[in-house]
Amino acid sequence: MTFISPKTDFAFKKIFGSQESKPILISFLNALVYHNQPLIQDLEIIDPYQSSPLPILKDSFLDVKAKLRNGSLVIIEMQVLQVESFARRVLYNATKAYCLQLGKGEGYRYLKPVIALTITDFVMFPEHNQVISNFKLREETTNINYIENHLQLVFVELPKFEKQLEELEQLDELWMYFLINAPSLETVPPQM
Repeated sequence: MTFISPKTDFAFKKIFGSQESKPILISFLNALVYHNQPLIQDLEIIDPYQSSPLPILKDSFLDVKAKLRNGSLVIIEMQVLQVESFARRVLYNATKAYCLQLGKGEGYRYLKPVIALTITDFVMFPEHNQVISNFKLREETTNINYIENHLQLVFVELPKFEKQLEELEQLDELWMYFLINAPSLETVPPQM
């Protein structure tokens, strides 16, 4: 048996964005966002369509959107093709998810953090060879975190991941290996 590539839109949404896949999404997020720590115990998969209440704002479509138990939102996108202004699109979608949390008259204290997990099938940051990059708001010279660190951008650049099956040690490595190699697997490896 061969598997469809999880990088395709249909497969990615089916694997990570359906209600039946909640345990899979929890494992995936704990591995890639929380460095293999089981910090997420539960989540709610929600509609990934981000329509705007203002007709002047652009609508956006995400692959997967989830709400964690603490209210934080996680938006996930799998991007195969490198398209113009993609980095801006990631930032737009993350900040839009942040802004759309409040209705008219609601206080800012109700805002919850947004985590944008973006998996790319191309290299976004050629200046370093790190596979997973994690961006948060920090002061430039002292490197202190912003008081309300509510925006986190996590990028997984699949072309930078080069480990073979026998070298895999951590859950994040297993997930990256799966995303890259699923179409060539005949069975699910025991490590997974």
